[in-house]
Amino acid sequence: MTGAAEAPHKSVLLDEVVESLNLAPGRLVVDGTFGAGGYSRAFLDAGANVIAIDRDPSAARFAAPLKARFPDRFHLVQGRFSDLEHHLEVRGLKDCDGVALDLGVSSMQLDEADRGFSFMRDGPLDMRMASDGPTAADMVNEADAAELARVFWLYGEEKSSRHIANVIVRRRQERPFSRTLDLAETVERALGGRRGAPTHPATRVFQALRIAVNDELGELEAGLDAAERALKPGGRLAVVTFHSLEDRIVKAFFTERAGKLPSGSRHLPPSQQGPEPTFALLFKGARDPSNAEIAANPRARSAKLRAGERTTAPAWRLAA
Repeated sequence: MTGAAEAPHKSVLLDEVVESLNLAPGRLVVDGTFGAGGYSRAFLDAGANVIAIDRDPSAARFAAPLKARFPDRFHLVQGRFSDLEHHLEVRGLKDCDGVALDLGVSSMQLDEADRGFSFMRDGPLDMRMASDGPTAADMVNEADAAELARVFWLYGEEKSSRHIANVIVRRRQERPFSRTLDLAETVERALGGRRGAPTHPATRVFQALRIAVNDELGELEAGLDAAERALKPGGRLAVVTFHSLEDRIVKAFFTERAGKLPSGSRHLPPSQQGPEPTFALLFKGARDPSNAEIAANPRARSAKLRAGERTTAPAWRLAA
């Protein structure tokens, strides 16, 4: 789809993200996960210049109204937010004043059956955020039971990962998986049906496949490191997560980079001093959506915002 479109919903924790970034006219913000453009629109309305990034080519349809309204202050590039330094460099820029990351799958991706993200709508078993690389169907049909179990356990925290993997391998011998509802129904039968469960039995399996197909956690870790290198002293990083795997990575990053690691035992020699803190936390812990926001948008219920301000210390050197 190439036509322009309006954003279908308000971005989660929008006001809190805008406040955290301390926006002002002329400041440069990288919206690392453009999606439907909700954050970018708010940043532009606050007077900031925005470079938006999204690896999903379909996100471009939401960029046209913003480009028409802010032709000199808004640019969308297709790519990964872990490459944000490159996207700055090709525009002759070396740093920025803010970075925002809204993680996970977008509402529009879930709502479009042809993308294959949803276990509630029948569509091709795809799940790719970009249009290249192996699909979820490739993984489900080609990985052995041990690898599938590892993915379901590691990325979905699915307690019945081995059993589900074995059921999938047996079923695919009869007929390969190609549709979302086929896989969802197979997982549901493997777990004995819904039995009044508040969430669909396939929820964790679909989450795990999506994360694995798109290397979401590896992309997140690389993106946080890139933001640390790209932000000016005083620049702000705001990250919205939607599940515990993402949030653990973001929490650990800010805890480490803010020098908040636990001190050594008083009974042992002092531990070696690490690098200088590169971030100062903007608030303790994470901010959650208000009850009003959750009532208006139930998908916001698991969201958490963490944010920090860049210090003058050099970015940490990463192990090779």
